Amino acid sequence: MLDVRRLQLLRDLARLGTIAAVAQAHAYTPSAVSQQLAALQREAGVPLLEHTGRSVSLTPAGRALVEHAETVLAALEAASATLAAARTGLSGTVRIGAFPSAVPTLLPAALVALGRDHPTLDLMVTELDPVDMPDALRDRRLDVALWHDYDTAPVEPDPGVDSVRLLDETVFLAVPADTWGDATGDPIDAARDAAWIVGTPGTLCHTVALRVCQTAGFTPRVRHHADDFTAVLALVAAGQGVALVPELGATHPPADVRLLPLDVHRRTRITYRRGAGAHPAVAACVAALEASTRAYRD
Repeated sequence: MLDVRRLQLLRDLARLGTIAAVAQAHAYTPSAVSQQLAALQREAGVPLLEHTGRSVSLTPAGRALVEHAETVLAALEAASATLAAARTGLSGTVRIGAFPSAVPTLLPAALVALGRDHPTLDLMVTELDPVDMPDALRDRRLDVALWHDYDTAPVEPDPGVDSVRLLDETVFLAVPADTWGDATGDPIDAARDAAWIVGTPGTLCHTVALRVCQTAGFTPRVRHHADDFTAVLALVAAGQGVALVPELGATHPPADVRLLPLDVHRRTRITYRRGAGAHPAVAACVAALEASTRAYRD
């Protein structure tokens, strides 16, 4: 019988790439991780890992076992959800992750409704960039997350995560109103010589800004890096450049900022660990977020 905890370590090695990273994720020593993976290999009876110098990679059998591990871990999540549904009432901690522009817009009404309808739930919110959310869900640092990608920079589905669609937003090019004049044609093409305000390198917003400009045939001249859309719009209003801003980030733009709609959309989903969708606390969060989003858009 294969040990589930060791299967999880193998799955995380496939995801994280190094023994050291797996050890850090689980608060183990690298030696302990190596010993557990060696024990799993003995249980499997076939080589799962290949060592080349100091690096390690998965064999074809190891990669195949990782796919089965995802199914096994999802089944355990579903089993936990079934047991939770058999209990009376909802209680315990629910860790909710959200990207910054969702926190003041979509999340408050959902938190109020959850607190009213399920007062024994302990709700904890963490603000995260979407690129960090799948790992946080897998590592059980989050139970539910508001996650997004863009149609111009789609993200491959994570095999350990399930989701439901929540919201599609138009993305705008924010420009200084007093210097832009009457924009005609493609706004992005018109901004090829402008200074740009983009997200911190490594964030999804940074990737999308570069991708949109590269699709238009140029590399943006980046003047500022900012991740908070209120700060971004303030910099645009001060004539410091132009920026991409989605609807939720542009709810109260300064008077001297123009928002030019683009054929670019940000797509938000509610995500949770694969198999956990039937957990009563997860289902309650999904319902509350869907209701708060409908109310916000209306």
